[in-house]
Amino acid sequence: MNYLQVNFLMTVLFASLGAAVTADEVDFVRDIAPILEDRCIYCHGEDEQESGLRLDRRVNMLRGGDSGLAAIVPGKPEKSYLIDVINHVDEDMAMPPDDEKLTNEEIDLITRWIRQGANWPGQMESAVAEKSDHWSFQPLKRPAIPVDGSVSDHPVDQFLAKRLTAEGLSFSQPADPRSVIRRLSIVLTGMSPTSQEVNAYLVAQEKDPAAAYEALVNRLLESPHFGERWGQHWLDVIRWAETNGSESNMYRKNAWIYRDYVIRALNEDKPYDEFLFEQIAGDSVGQGDATGYLVAGPHVPAATVGQEPAARRQARADRMDEILQTIGASALGVTIGCARCHNHKFDPISIQDYYALSAVFQDVEFGGRFPELSDNHPRRVRGKELYSKIESLHQRLRPMGPWEEDWIGYKELHFQPTRTQKIRISFNWNGVRLDEIEVFGPQNRLQNLALDDFGTMVESPIEMAVVGTQISNVNDGQYGTQVWGAKSPKESKQKPWIEFTFEEPHEIDRIRLSTNREDYLETDYLKDLNKYTFGGYRVEVQDDRGQWKQIASTMAFKKLNQDHPDRADLLKELQALAKKIDEEGPKPSFVARFVQPVKTYVLGRGSPENPRDEVFPAGLSEIGGDLGIDPYAVGKTRRAAFARWLTSPTHPLTARVAANRIWHHVFGQGIVVSTSDFGAAGAPPTHPELLDWLAAELMNPTVSSKHSGEQETPYPWSLKHLIRVLVTSAAFRQASLPMEKGLQVDASSSLLWRYPPKRVEAEVIRDSILQASGTLDRTVGGRSYRIHNVKKRYAQWEVANNFGPQTWRRMIYQERMRRVDDQMFVAFDFPDCGQVRDKRPVSTTPLQALNLMNSEFVMGQSKLIADRARRQTRSNLEAIHRCFELLLGRQATSMETAACLSLVDNGDLTTVCRAIINSNEFAFIP
Repeated sequence: MNYLQVNFLMTVLFASLGAAVTADEVDFVRDIAPILEDRCIYCHGEDEQESGLRLDRRVNMLRGGDSGLAAIVPGKPEKSYLIDVINHVDEDMAMPPDDEKLTNEEIDLITRWIRQGANWPGQMESAVAEKSDHWSFQPLKRPAIPVDGSVSDHPVDQFLAKRLTAEGLSFSQPADPRSVIRRLSIVLTGMSPTSQEVNAYLVAQEKDPAAAYEALVNRLLESPHFGERWGQHWLDVIRWAETNGSESNMYRKNAWIYRDYVIRALNEDKPYDEFLFEQIAGDSVGQGDATGYLVAGPHVPAATVGQEPAARRQARADRMDEILQTIGASALGVTIGCARCHNHKFDPISIQDYYALSAVFQDVEFGGRFPELSDNHPRRVRGKELYSKIESLHQRLRPMGPWEEDWIGYKELHFQPTRTQKIRISFNWNGVRLDEIEVFGPQNRLQNLALDDFGTMVESPIEMAVVGTQISNVNDGQYGTQVWGAKSPKESKQKPWIEFTFEEPHEIDRIRLSTNREDYLETDYLKDLNKYTFGGYRVEVQDDRGQWKQIASTMAFKKLNQDHPDRADLLKELQALAKKIDEEGPKPSFVARFVQPVKTYVLGRGSPENPRDEVFPAGLSEIGGDLGIDPYAVGKTRRAAFARWLTSPTHPLTARVAANRIWHHVFGQGIVVSTSDFGAAGAPPTHPELLDWLAAELMNPTVSSKHSGEQETPYPWSLKHLIRVLVTSAAFRQASLPMEKGLQVDASSSLLWRYPPKRVEAEVIRDSILQASGTLDRTVGGRSYRIHNVKKRYAQWEVANNFGPQTWRRMIYQERMRRVDDQMFVAFDFPDCGQVRDKRPVSTTPLQALNLMNSEFVMGQSKLIADRARRQTRSNLEAIHRCFELLLGRQATSMETAACLSLVDNGDLTTVCRAIINSNEFAFIP
């Protein structure tokens, strides 16, 4: 007897005890159960559940199958997925399949049964939701620290020793001081220590080892290069890059200011909960440059998608998925994207969860804007200084007549304040193409009086209209490819003009004109970018008597410059300041564009053409995802509420994920090896109690200065505090040499019986080479250095120069291009940024050795290192030792010296440098 047959007996019993069924009422036992038994249970019963759907229990019907859509919604057959499939609405999901469709009478019975409440005697009290028992979704509690008198009393060592003892292992001997300083320097700053730093540390070690190490940790944590090192780890996870990765792979203009935010925040040790909040809702707290996080992933721009509505809807859904992937991998440690088309196969994340999360970010679009910056933000402070100088120049220029400023993406014409209700712009070219014209006055400097939303009317000769363009585009507030065009008729002497009529008179003193300001805001390094197609022009206003009066003409500038000898110099100075503002002050940057949120629906099978139930902003339901906001709250409110939910002390994932990621970068492997997947498909933790202790310590520090080396009580969510705790452990400072028993029991060294040696990243190799040659530019932040060409819009990027002096900065500042091989360090697993890189793969290929021996970068730098060694020494022997000091922080051994002398005696010190760069000692953390 199967489950449903047992159900029949139970339901007959319940039915016999109840009232008689009316003629119009559908009875489950009489009408519905036979249909399910005959037509459904074979594939969707106790023994087999195709598509994860079970139809022999009401609770499973309410929950639905893998699709995530409820099979039945009591009282609402129109929202019940079962009704869709039995009606064969979608032939791909038609049930029963082929020609076995239910009869119209059977469909009607099931429809009426659902409309009447889907009553199923004996199963009306079953709960729909079941809480997950997976470890990562359980509440976070700080475990007690084990006590093992055979090891140091450091909490990390105590937890590790407990597991090592159980496996019959123990810690290795302490590493030698040279290995320790190299290890710590690379882990904390991403660069090898200089020979001077090594020697100073060795001297301090002889006097007071504990104090010397504490001072070293403090110095490296406070180094401005700490933020560069740890910032790169974060950028890897979120796939940050400066191109969009699509077929056109367009450059994202000024995306690098987000990278600078990350570096600055980590150097300042911004609390991690604030760090996350600002990246999700920084526009609400004066940190608008932080929201570049939301649009860090790849996307296909609208211009590439085209105008077909279905394609645009699909592209929007794809862009939203990129946002959710970023948040899932970096902050939550779950694969949210797996729930886009159906319930997550492994984790308690439903398709409703996925789209409720997407509702949180409905106001986010890939693009640029002027970020919101607080008054004390470094760019705001610098911008005020520069704008003050510009205003001083404006005061000097005003008596000299109108002038024009080039702000790269638009031109701005200044003239004496004039009150009018009507303004006309007449062009000197036969053809004109503009995406936007703006008119401003001296009262409200930011109010565009020309906007259609402001009630302003616009007109131009209809006979000059260019087919395919709309005059309404010129004052709709939108920049880009939607333009207005005008062209003089053949053999006509009349030139294009355009007029704006305000609802009432206004005082005006500036206009802005652009052909494609979206290019200025969002792209860069393209040929013919921001080409102005409107030439010279003059501006007229209508006075109270209806008479037109010219107030400015660009054609008259040459004479004005002649009449005022200082004018040209002032304009040149003004343009230089404008360029400096674009570099140092507030600037339009690719850090997300905000739009009006639209209603969000669950998309059946992930298709925007199959919208189903409306959903509202929420976090994951498994973790109490109610955000406590109005369902139709503005986007900023949604994101801020989500950020607060994400960083709540009761959230079981956020602190665990962060603590594990820190452990991964300190020890080379996470306690949870799958650092961005804490779900059932990810790896279990090797030390679950230690992970929970670290997560609790991150949120609420308790470790004393004796264990952490800190001089004052650390504050909650301090990343530097947790890093300090890890690197002050004996586990971090132990030797990395192999032991036979350790390799037999734990070949991967995940139990930390030794410090696991690992190859350094591409950036460490490159930056350490530059440091050795003395050419490294240590400037922190700023525009990325370029190694690629300037290309046509749909051409491909090509490496133009990846070794010249303009590239001698830390590699984090190299422009990050998707789908482009940098012809040097991609061979060392430098990420493409198309996929999440929570941990980089480590490969060994012949190309790596070839690059480190024969590339133009290494050849040139080796010569510079050799030249530096020659300048600082007096003999070949000393020069050899100096090369070893510069690259490895030590002198050559006798065997190494003997091997190198013959080369150096023949004048080939450069080859010695290339050989050292190719050594394992240079490429590995000891």
